[in-house]
Amino acid sequence: MELTGAEIVIRCLQEERVEYVFGYPGGAVLFIYDELFKQEKVKHILVRHEQAAVHAADGYARSSDRVGVAIVTSGPGLTNAVTGIATAYMDSIPMVVISGQVPTFAIGEDAFQEVDAVGITRPCVKHNFLVKDVKDIASTIKKAFYLARTGRPGPVLVDIPKDVSNHKTAFEYPGSVSIRSYHPVGKGDSVQIGRAAQMLLEAKRPMVYSGGGVVLADASGQLTDLVRLLGFPCTNTLMGLGGYPANDKQYVGMPGMHGTYEANMAMQHCDVLLAVGARFDDRVIGNVEHFAQVPRKIIHIDIDPSSIAKRVKVDLPIVGELKMVLDELLGVLRGSRQTPDAADMAAWWKQVDEWRAKGGQRFYKKSSEIIKPQFVIEKLYEVTGGDAFVTSDVGQHQMWAAQYYRFNKPRRWINSGGLGTMGFGLPAAMGVQLVNPDATVACVTGEGSIQMNIQELSTCKQFHLPIKVLTLNNRYLGMVRQWQEFFHGNRYSESYMDALPDFVKLAEAYGHIGMRIDKPSDVEPALKEAFARKNDLVFMDFRTDPTENVFPMIPGGKGLSEVILAEDL
Repeated sequence: MELTGAEIVIRCLQEERVEYVFGYPGGAVLFIYDELFKQEKVKHILVRHEQAAVHAADGYARSSDRVGVAIVTSGPGLTNAVTGIATAYMDSIPMVVISGQVPTFAIGEDAFQEVDAVGITRPCVKHNFLVKDVKDIASTIKKAFYLARTGRPGPVLVDIPKDVSNHKTAFEYPGSVSIRSYHPVGKGDSVQIGRAAQMLLEAKRPMVYSGGGVVLADASGQLTDLVRLLGFPCTNTLMGLGGYPANDKQYVGMPGMHGTYEANMAMQHCDVLLAVGARFDDRVIGNVEHFAQVPRKIIHIDIDPSSIAKRVKVDLPIVGELKMVLDELLGVLRGSRQTPDAADMAAWWKQVDEWRAKGGQRFYKKSSEIIKPQFVIEKLYEVTGGDAFVTSDVGQHQMWAAQYYRFNKPRRWINSGGLGTMGFGLPAAMGVQLVNPDATVACVTGEGSIQMNIQELSTCKQFHLPIKVLTLNNRYLGMVRQWQEFFHGNRYSESYMDALPDFVKLAEAYGHIGMRIDKPSDVEPALKEAFARKNDLVFMDFRTDPTENVFPMIPGGKGLSEVILAEDL
């Protein structure tokens, strides 16, 4: 039996057991949408902007072990989606984006709603395809899902011209796929793993530095076992929060520009650093030359060989799937007669605890007159019992959420780390809520970020998504204002948010519940009331201190030990 290309697309999604696709229809994908209408296995979520479609697929993928799927039309549909695709690419999120294209005979003729989708997305996808023959659709989609989820995950684009989606051919979905130039590594090198174990056992000032790769690889269990077995301090990056439980005594907090004092000082002064699924990016280690001033041995475990020694010199590289590598490393350590030197470890922990005592992150001046944003996040943690899925946008509120909501489980913290995309939080929360229908989902945002994709309140209404939105409204583009205060002579150029909407009325206009909270004494009652409404989206507009800054802070271009603590100002 022959099927049209559009029918094949839907059959492929069914074969991949895709539950939800996020999208927006248009001329080039109408045949595909017609086939979506004729079946019920693959559910479609109609967003109000293509960027939101990809962010929702992103949140869906980050909070589960599944591949997110989005469908957009050609031209502006595709270009609107590029920000979401780049967001997923920077954070290595498995995703398949299906885009429509003008008919094959019109490609290159500047046809209506034509853009070079392959050319535009090439720098921000793991791979992309332009399907010119209906016979290639099934094998291409199979390859797309395989590429998206294996090795270092990432987004894959499949661009399908409109005429190809209407041509017919016999359908058979491949049982497996082989790509000649693509062979992701699985098992790590056993010799290197043995050397790593010995280096860790002989360390006097050891440190474990874990990143988003641990979360994506579902290797948090192995990481936790390793850290507890060795008794070493552990830090999780912004993307790795929850990879090691934040309430554990060996956890020293997040490292980097707004990380804890103890995490940054331990990173800077350790003698053996075990990096697991992390990439030493600029927001984590700051100035590379400053980082290199202190001699240390670095063991770097990653699925992607191109990430190893990309920014810092590595003494012992191990390429492989994190679960497999950590399992083998644990086996070697458990079978060894040697253990870390107790006296060395006691002295190291004494030093770490002294840094912890000095660190200023957990201290801010509480007020009975004005709401402090950190206080809101602390109360959010208490009210939800630390068990919510928390999405965020980008800015000060993102850092406060990362600092003050203590994530003890992986895949609970959903944010745009690498690209830093405003407008990410609300649509990502939609994807999280759909794949975790019974879970508590909170979106922490700012009055600037939320307006980037606020139209998705309409999507939430249509699909009955009871997300709780917490807007830390300080009437500024907060992080921009902070940098202008510190480094630009208090010249607040275009960072003040004038003419803000009444968010309560706006939420109500979309059919939701709106709340405005002005006093610190009302924060906890408002949160309790909002989260008690299990079936409603509640939009909470917290009027917070416009002068509050994120501390600690490492200025751009400075090193890990060149940190500004709150009391330094």
